Amino acid sequence: MAERRMFTKKITDDDNFVSLSASAQALYFQLSMSADDDGFCNQVSASMFKSHASVQDLESLLSKRYLFQFENGVIVIKHWRMANALRKDRYTPTVFQEELKQLKIKENGAYTFSDEGTWLPDGCQMVAERLPQDRLDKESIDKDNNKRFTPPTVEEVKAYCQERNNGIDAEAFVSFYESKGWLIGKNKMKDWKAAVRTWERSRQTEGKDKKKKFDDFNQRKYDFSELERLANGT
Repeated sequence: MAERRMFTKKITDDDNFVSLSASAQALYFQLSMSADDDGFCNQVSASMFKSHASVQDLESLLSKRYLFQFENGVIVIKHWRMANALRKDRYTPTVFQEELKQLKIKENGAYTFSDEGTWLPDGCQMVAERLPQDRLDKESIDKDNNKRFTPPTVEEVKAYCQERNNGIDAEAFVSFYESKGWLIGKNKMKDWKAAVRTWERSRQTEGKDKKKKFDDFNQRKYDFSELERLANGT
């Protein structure tokens, strides 16, 4: 896998991107640095930790369609191929082939799901021929459409959280996604348990970050006699 990653100013200098929080922008860069040669990344929690980002920052990137997230939690950088094209001898195909099969490349080089946009002709990208060349057949699409998502109840979420002992507030989880129409970004949620696990990973990351800050505070050395003298004005 290549060690260098590129970014296009068409994306990073765009007003929509600049309007994101600093931590959301940092998360985008960290995810891109951790992505494979096709722009897929399964190190979401680690990237959130490195960028001090929150679940809300991740949701912002998803809702503005800078990222797509699959049911298993893997994300792909939407505009990856606009900036990153590798020679074939340096290119390592993604291990997330099932997720890759759900995507196509638009004419501007951005990823899109298979029911949007058009395929690029052969040769428009150095590695474009690595992408699947067949559309999903109608039978496969119909099967996917028949798998309807049913929002969970608070009791179901609570039971799952207790089973995983993750401390997630089930009512907060349900209220949050109800307010969003059970969407992740602009995509309909397909697996609420996967969303719970994403919250769980984020909670663990934020806990580690708070502990580190507390440990750093405890490691500082203070001259308490001097502080007392200043407090007394002597």
